[in-house]
Amino acid sequence: MADIHGFLTHRERELPERRPVPVRIKDWQEVYEEQELATLQRQASRCMDCGIPFCHNGCPLGNLIPEWNTLAWRGDWAGAIERMHATNNFPEFTGRLCPAPCETACVLGINQPAVTIKQVEWTIGEEGFERGLVEPQPPERLSDKTVAVVGSGPAGLAAAQQLTRAGHTVAVFERADQPGGLLRYGIPEFKMEKSILDRRLRQMKAEGTRFRNGVEIGVDITGRQLRDRYDAVVLAIGATVPRALDIPGSRLSGIHQAMDYLPQSNRASLGEQVTGQILATDKDVVVIGGGDTGSDCIGTALRQGARSVTSLEILPMPGPERPTSQPWPTYPMIFRVSSSQEEGGDRIYAVSTTEFVGDDDGRVATLRLSDVELVGGRPVVTEGTEREIPAQLVLFAMGFLGPQPDGLLEQLGVALDARTNVERDRSFMTSVPGVFVAGDAGRGQSLIVWAIAEGRAAAAGVDTWLTGSSGLPRPIAPTDRPLTV
Repeated sequence: MADIHGFLTHRERELPERRPVPVRIKDWQEVYEEQELATLQRQASRCMDCGIPFCHNGCPLGNLIPEWNTLAWRGDWAGAIERMHATNNFPEFTGRLCPAPCETACVLGINQPAVTIKQVEWTIGEEGFERGLVEPQPPERLSDKTVAVVGSGPAGLAAAQQLTRAGHTVAVFERADQPGGLLRYGIPEFKMEKSILDRRLRQMKAEGTRFRNGVEIGVDITGRQLRDRYDAVVLAIGATVPRALDIPGSRLSGIHQAMDYLPQSNRASLGEQVTGQILATDKDVVVIGGGDTGSDCIGTALRQGARSVTSLEILPMPGPERPTSQPWPTYPMIFRVSSSQEEGGDRIYAVSTTEFVGDDDGRVATLRLSDVELVGGRPVVTEGTEREIPAQLVLFAMGFLGPQPDGLLEQLGVALDARTNVERDRSFMTSVPGVFVAGDAGRGQSLIVWAIAEGRAAAAGVDTWLTGSSGLPRPIAPTDRPLTV
């Protein structure tokens, strides 16, 4: 246990400061200042080492949170990173990008501010790298089995690292020119600088994982050719079919999906030349969708010099406290302010977009919206509330429906479930023997911690199928879901 009096003597959460808004919107660097280790260790000491650590329930990875809180408090960074890596391949990713369901399940959080678990995780990851404690772990011996991993997002990388360490020869196929998937092209630099991703990829390459970039499976290599070349295949292709908004004017120029806009910005922020880049400069920008992707669009548009940014959300504005319908330890829907939302723009709740209006050149100029109210759990437009707001750039950030059903999936002949995700059994194997699926392609759009957990669990399924047994951890089952009410 950490300091037995820690949660009594240190009752407040202490988080690192965000860099001043006028400063940070002029660059693409991460928004947080460095936190002093003494402050971080004081926060780690607040962990109560509960008899039943409900923070484990909040985390699909099964992170050993009380253990590494204690080790961080003691300054045992070697022990802390070892305990963290026992359950999580990439704590430096989750420490930046996960919304921390572990914290909303923290027992201390029942009547005090929860332990800053996410920040402790972030710091342990950084201390591990800075102190040279994160080294390649190549397998002691190689098997004669080969595995193709299609997709290099968090699920694909986790599966690839686990299978490489198990001794299999693993090739990761990525259709983009560099690996990382959404970690590289979807997450803005100000949330996670790509040097953080690249240093982990260097470790994976040193362990023996091979990366085949610029190769689109289903086009450059067919599904049949992939099956013929490899003993097993892991599909980690994500959920890439975006939700559409089919209303009058939705075909006007200037209306784009967030995942067309963000990757271009990421490339440009890293110094690449992007032909025909979608830019928010001197425009009134409207972002439809209030989740993490919408927030990323806000921060990106502000850094590009947007004249105004407005975020639209169809649901009512949540309150500042847990709803009674979402008691501890569930993840509550409460009002939160991301770093991007802090930087500027307006957030409008309980509205529905009814029409896009264009100018004489066929470009979107204004957006018509109306207030809505929930009736029987469904939004219903309130008559007489229609109004217009200016919009020369509209970004859809409404989530994704599932993987692309044609191309590779069609070639492989895998079955889809009722939600258009790839169907799988308890071992994460699809309807085609030897073909497995992990991450959003099988689960549906979800969090980075679920993607990594699925990649780890799918790797155990692959290893068992190839060798008859596996010592790899299997943190979740395909049917597991976050704790909800």
